[in-house]
Amino acid sequence: MRKQFLFLFLAAITVNLLHSQARGTRVGYIDMEYILQNVPNYTEASIQLESKAQKWKQDIESKKVEINKIKDALKAEKALLTKGLIEERETEIKYLEDEMLDFQQKRFGANGDLINQKALLVKPIQDQVFTVVQDIAESRKYDFIFDKSSDLTMLFAATQFDISDQVLRVLNRTEKREQLTKKQQADLDAKEKKEDAIDANPQLADRQKALDEKKAARDKIIEERRLEQEAKKKAFDDRRQKILDDRAAKKNGTVSANTTSGDTTEASKAVNTEKDNARIAAEEAQKKQADLRAKLLEDKKKVLEDRRKAVEDRRLQILQQRDSIKKAKEEKLPIKQ
Repeated sequence: MRKQFLFLFLAAITVNLLHSQARGTRVGYIDMEYILQNVPNYTEASIQLESKAQKWKQDIESKKVEINKIKDALKAEKALLTKGLIEERETEIKYLEDEMLDFQQKRFGANGDLINQKALLVKPIQDQVFTVVQDIAESRKYDFIFDKSSDLTMLFAATQFDISDQVLRVLNRTEKREQLTKKQQADLDAKEKKEDAIDANPQLADRQKALDEKKAARDKIIEERRLEQEAKKKAFDDRRQKILDDRAAKKNGTVSANTTSGDTTEASKAVNTEKDNARIAAEEAQKKQADLRAKLLEDKKKVLEDRRKAVEDRRLQILQQRDSIKKAKEEKLPIKQ
């Protein structure tokens, strides 16, 4: 019995080692600067801090201008002043210069207000990023995750190993959840599962990218057709309005002296009116046809979109089930006898 248990234990260790070697080392990286630039709270606070820094720079420049004025005045009046007054002025200038340098060091020095406030601003977000990175590393089984913007020199980094966007999505999810209703949270959960499945499967991510590109191209064609239909409708409305304006002008205008008889004029008006009515009716029919085609296109687009979404959801569900089964098989422990 002990030999059997020892054999099973050694077999389990061997299987785990072989699986680890077959899986290979998983490495990823993040770009902290990119993440910070895309976090709204950090961006707003950075703008406010930059405004403060500009105000401090203006104060320093004002002090410099004031000191230069005093220096210029001393240079101009030096020949008229006594030695004691000159020394007094020079002492005042030295005091103002030291005061300006102290202010500059206090605001922009190595331990100045700007550096300290930047550190306070970044630290909460860095803590959140580190927590999210640890969760992603555990769930996706990463062995190493580096920071591209740190002191570590990365001579080359393929974009397929960049998980910065994944980290950003998790950070934005946490912020959005606080302002959502239950229904919105349920929709967000479904969207998050889909995004997580795509992140976990690179092939699925490529397929999703191809689908998005096809959808964008299809939407562009539909939008071009819609704009074309609107242009035709506008041209039709302009022609119709012109005909109505011409008819009103004829009705309110004076009779030409070259008109030979009233009957001829009335007949001509009747013929023109009949032609105008026929033209308007034909253009209205054409407009209705165009509107019907546009509506059919929109309905077809909606049906295709619903069908694509259903197929995509089903595929994601199947992939998640397969991953769950595969993970369960991989983590299955040997049965004790």
